[in-house]
Amino acid sequence: MPQYGMVIDLLKCAGCGACGLACKTENNTADRKDGQSHNWADYLIEVKGTYPNVTYTNYPVLCNHCSNAPCVDACPVEPKAMYKTADGITMHNDERCIGCLACQDACPYSVEDLDSSDAQYSVISYNEEGNKPHERYRDDSRLYAGTASGSDVAAAAGAIPPHQTAYRHPDYEAVRRAGIVEKCIFCDHRIKNGLLPYCVEACPSEARVFGDLDDPNSDIAKLLKAHRSIRLKEEEGTEPNVYYINRFKA
Repeated sequence: MPQYGMVIDLLKCAGCGACGLACKTENNTADRKDGQSHNWADYLIEVKGTYPNVTYTNYPVLCNHCSNAPCVDACPVEPKAMYKTADGITMHNDERCIGCLACQDACPYSVEDLDSSDAQYSVISYNEEGNKPHERYRDDSRLYAGTASGSDVAAAAGAIPPHQTAYRHPDYEAVRRAGIVEKCIFCDHRIKNGLLPYCVEACPSEARVFGDLDDPNSDIAKLLKAHRSIRLKEEEGTEPNVYYINRFKA
């Protein structure tokens, strides 16, 4: 059984945001409203030093799929809504979730209110209103009186305009209901079909590498052997499975 993880090469990352856009497109995440973030692929900006000796690092962040995941321990329902799969993914079951936010409170990487003074980035998001992807791009205009708008056509077809990715997964809905948490699942629905997570596929500089950490012949294992790597908040003892290598040095 593989043990999945991701390596992000900070020297290759251009900070373009393609990973975030790809994630929103693939997983139908909602727009940000009233301080709530629904970005499974987010960014942590780190600035250190004082002028003129300043370093700037852009860390692309996501769920770390920790081996010792506190969100799983904190989930109060049985069977758990937040759980670990045999291949190392921290998965979430939408049907069992009661929206108590215990997982979010336990996660050392998750900050829901990005406007708070100590906010850094989001990992586990709570969607109070439910997912309405691309809502602001809904087209209600009509070319002529009596003709259908884009929204009319989409409603008749049972789709969410202008696009939604429809995938089948035993635990995760393509469009989540209101009142539950949501987060990155390493695009488990894609992995099961032999595809890479969409953020990996969309990265124009190939800064993200996904694969089996336990396979010494995998690209990810070779990178970790060849480079010194870091993980975020390792002192928490969560054993994250997202690694960072290289850094731009001015």
